[in-house]
Amino acid sequence: MSVEVTKLKNGMTVVLNPMPHLETVALGTWIKAGSRNEDENEHGIAHFLEHMAFKGTKKRTSRQIVEAIEDVGGDINAATSIESTSYFTRLLGDDINLGMDVLHDILENSTFEEAEIEREKHVILQEIGAANDVPDDLVFDNFQDTAFDGQPIGRPILGTPETVKSFGKDDLNNYLGKHYRGPNMVLSASGKIDCDKLLTKAEELYSGFPSSLADEPVASNYIGGESFTKRDNAETQLVIGFEGRAYHARDFYASQLLSMILGGGMSSRLFQEVREKHGLCYSIYSFHWGFSDSGIFGVHAATETEDIPKLMPIILDELKRAAQDIDKHEVDRARAQIRAGLMMSMESPSSRATQLARQIMLFGRPVTNEELMDRLTAISTERITDLAGRLFTQSNPTIAAVGSVDKVMKQAEIADYLGSQVTNKTA
Repeated sequence: MSVEVTKLKNGMTVVLNPMPHLETVALGTWIKAGSRNEDENEHGIAHFLEHMAFKGTKKRTSRQIVEAIEDVGGDINAATSIESTSYFTRLLGDDINLGMDVLHDILENSTFEEAEIEREKHVILQEIGAANDVPDDLVFDNFQDTAFDGQPIGRPILGTPETVKSFGKDDLNNYLGKHYRGPNMVLSASGKIDCDKLLTKAEELYSGFPSSLADEPVASNYIGGESFTKRDNAETQLVIGFEGRAYHARDFYASQLLSMILGGGMSSRLFQEVREKHGLCYSIYSFHWGFSDSGIFGVHAATETEDIPKLMPIILDELKRAAQDIDKHEVDRARAQIRAGLMMSMESPSSRATQLARQIMLFGRPVTNEELMDRLTAISTERITDLAGRLFTQSNPTIAAVGSVDKVMKQAEIADYLGSQVTNKTA
């Protein structure tokens, strides 16, 4: 499939992937700024701004924004992550101009009325409360906060009740003005599109965003540590983690393969050993999150209190075993799983638009599936075992638990079990 990349006059990137056999289009604007781009007093404002973009503009009320899209059968939504914020819609190809107009309208013309701000504060405070009530949400927030203690990259995306209550119209406009700039933005579209017409429309709509560069976020510094939250739950949620690899690091793709081998499906080592052989939990998986300058490799599981002393050593034994021996068939299977995921994403205009926007923000260009597979194919089993040894013994462990935490191994115990040594790092 052909991909066209163009820069608008203000530095905004437009990436287009025509899929002429489709009748629909997925369209979105991505901003290379998320929760890690917030100052301390702005904690949660990226997410708050994402909500407020739908609460009224100079042209449309909040109801008219969603009705404009849903009246033609489309849908519209937004999302905030640690390093980006996105606003996207999917609709019929014949309605693409409407979709572009609405997306631009909510980004550049939002009025941020005080009554709407106060109303949305109440909504987000409920969202924060709901997240704190869900143990598997809370354990990941605590895990990220502990891994990057005292840093913007570690703070929960939703913010705190105190910071959310403090936000006003000037705060929203200041954050928007600092980060919603042409060079920091990507317009991505996939599906039934006319590239020439879309580019003309994009230049017309988005020329008002400034062409100056946004400030870079504060550099991250993985620290590690422990976080234990006592709750009277049926299960205890656990996340064990280590310093991962950034997107641009040499071992990023090897880390993805290692994560797939350890806990990327029902055939993975952790699933087979922990659930199928010992029956210690319903769900267990590993993950590798890459950021622009760091990463996290981790394992998540939930188990009953009496099974914690059995579960944790088995997980750690699998981590140690990965540093000693990985079979070529496991690597081939992990590559096949990643390749299948890439191919499946090619068949979805929404997945494709998101994938292309992320690649532009991370690498400055689209990355073909062939190039990605070439990188994965070049990784040997020896390289993955060597990586596992370094990941699990050369960074401070992070352990987060929510539930009956008394029997959970402490950070120093995990480090000792793996043969690593906890070092004192400061943010």
